[in-house]
Amino acid sequence: MTTTNEIADKIAGEHSLTKAQGKAIVEAVIASITQAAITGNETSLPGFGKFKVKATPEREGRNPSTGATVKIAASKKLTFAPAKALKDALNK
Repeated sequence: MTTTNEIADKIAGEHSLTKAQGKAIVEAVIASITQAAITGNETSLPGFGKFKVKATPEREGRNPSTGATVKIAASKKLTFAPAKALKDALNK
């Protein structure tokens, strides 16, 4: 697993920045993707993929311990669809 700090350290090292500056860049990118998702917009990163907000309708589910039917409320989720270049790189 790679952490935000590890990504920030790598960016800082590759671009002659301080670790704090690298972390600020990573946090700004994440904040931008988050803000776009909150407003319902898609974020496209060419060569990497797309982050999209997807609505899931209300549905019925079951409580696994009792078997009782329960309603699961409609909600939104953030999905990621990798770009073809990323898929190809993963499947070499």
